[in-house]
Amino acid sequence: MRRRHKNDGDKQKHESRDSCKSDSDYSASFFSSEKRVFFFCLVFRMLNSLLVQTYFNPDEHWQGPEVAHRIAFGYGHLTWEWKRGIRSYLHPLLFVPLYKVLAFLHLDTPLVMRKAPRLLQSVFAAVGDLYLYKLSAVLFGDNVAKWALFSQLANWFMIYCSVRTLSNSLETVLTLVSLYFWPCMRSSSRSSTVSRKWGLVLAALACAIRPTSAIIWLYVGLLEFSKERYKLKLLFLEVAPIGMLVLGLTCLLDRIMYGTWILVPLNFLKFNFLSSGGDYYGTHKWHWYFTQGFPVMIFSFLPFCIAGIIYSKQWRYACLLAWVLGLYSVLGHKEFRFVLPILPIALIFSGYCLAMIEDPGLPGYKGKESSKKRTNCSLKVVLAVIFLLATNIPMSLYMSLVHQRGPEDVMNHLAREARHGKVKNILFLTPCHATPYYSVLHRDLPMRFLDCTPSEERGVLDESDHFLMDPVSFLSEYAKNMSLPSHIVLFDSEEQKLNNLLNSHDYREERRFFNAHFKVDRELQASIVVYVHTRQ
Repeated sequence: MRRRHKNDGDKQKHESRDSCKSDSDYSASFFSSEKRVFFFCLVFRMLNSLLVQTYFNPDEHWQGPEVAHRIAFGYGHLTWEWKRGIRSYLHPLLFVPLYKVLAFLHLDTPLVMRKAPRLLQSVFAAVGDLYLYKLSAVLFGDNVAKWALFSQLANWFMIYCSVRTLSNSLETVLTLVSLYFWPCMRSSSRSSTVSRKWGLVLAALACAIRPTSAIIWLYVGLLEFSKERYKLKLLFLEVAPIGMLVLGLTCLLDRIMYGTWILVPLNFLKFNFLSSGGDYYGTHKWHWYFTQGFPVMIFSFLPFCIAGIIYSKQWRYACLLAWVLGLYSVLGHKEFRFVLPILPIALIFSGYCLAMIEDPGLPGYKGKESSKKRTNCSLKVVLAVIFLLATNIPMSLYMSLVHQRGPEDVMNHLAREARHGKVKNILFLTPCHATPYYSVLHRDLPMRFLDCTPSEERGVLDESDHFLMDPVSFLSEYAKNMSLPSHIVLFDSEEQKLNNLLNSHDYREERRFFNAHFKVDRELQASIVVYVHTRQ
């Protein structure tokens, strides 16, 4: 009897091993092909881009597609940054060919114009996902790479932000691809100087698009320099020529677009660092990135990330995280998107922890291996995955489909109305840049919004501030001096104060769109409303 029980037990163990083996073989066969991984990421990110229907940050529209729309179609608004020369045309120009192709094929409908830029960014995001997988595989092996990719695709903030047309999203992609080519950031020293040159080119492009990306590459460059045997060769035959080439080509591009020679990185440095111009848009405490910003971004992956850092002992990347968060903490003006490029690095550590839970034999984990422990670990990894999905999926769906969707919906409505000739001109009585603009409307109609150009003198209120202080007086003065628009757009918080005045000038509510359940940085803007002039 004992022997039979023993044989039955052995049989069950073999069946369990065979089952695990077949599952791991299937997983291994899928992830063995980089093309297959990229195709999966591409499909995922394209669906991701279609999912995102909310408004996050004005720069997503105003510093990319809006500028590209102006170049491609001859009309569009350039914000004050372009007048002061602190933005490079390198990023917006990526969308110009897309717009030209859509116009040539007569596909430039409101729906396509709205979705196409994010679909293009989804292609870049998929490239970033692939190189996160490749970098993880180089550092820790294929099993960790699999879980790192899972962490990247499941994280709510990456779903929410990676397919948006922010320069930070492209910077994140360039950062991931570039890190893969730097010898000092790999486990092995098999990287050639050729691959390092690719890393330098991509790092230089990241800095051209976002000059603050230099914070990352200063750390990587110093680490590479300390490990390099031929230091002068690195400086004068690689860094200097590649840096000068990319800088020169970017300056030439901006010379053509601006019409004059301009050094964007220098202007950017002067405004954001030397004059603290970014503080005009609000400041946070020095510890905000550590206590609020980054923990919100990484969300429920945070404990897995911390465990991954401890057990993997990849201090180069852990120090990179601390370096970037530390230096950005010095600046007064802080935003989630500024530290987006290092979020995938933290998610790689999360992937290491998940792989360690799945396979106790992974380097860094100390403990006896047994079939019972493996079974327990399988249960633990299933519970971990369920926990991560249960916390991140609802968050990503809410933020991508519900929270602050009003600005997108209102412009989609106005674009459809304008297409049918029902809109003559529009006045936006909202905080400046609170909605998309010509890149979504796609009609050359007169539009006006409240100006918020930073003053060189501290304490000077802009037009948007004056309106928010006394909406009734502002609109009354506007009605006296300017012709009334066919449509007015405003949030419900200001509508309550202007309702009587709007009715007295023959405006009626046309459409109301939900915006948010809770306030973000101002009073609650629960809905956004379109008023139409009845006497036209």
